[in-house]
Amino acid sequence: MQQPIWNFEQEPTTEPQDETGVNLRAYFDRMPDDKMRQYNSSWSNEEVIKWDDNFTDENNLMLLCCERDVHVDEYRRVLEDCIKYRDRVRDNLTAGAGA
Repeated sequence: MQQPIWNFEQEPTTEPQDETGVNLRAYFDRMPDDKMRQYNSSWSNEEVIKWDDNFTDENNLMLLCCERDVHVDEYRRVLEDCIKYRDRVRDNLTAGAGA
């Protein structure tokens, strides 16, 4: 498996950095940039869940090796932080990756 160019998992944060928090950030590192750019903060929670397509019937993100559930509100907060991170570093990282 090819490693992502992103390293949001290692960025400083005020979010919980338990196993679940780290795995959520790594999950976003692996999300394709074109998909992430589709995200719209005005979407309803139901639209976000449908867009990601990796939520359980209980509306929790399906992640492996987690200590707790990731609800859509936490998902959105961390996703929006990840979008800010990518906007900040994209030009430098994609130039180096030849993308």
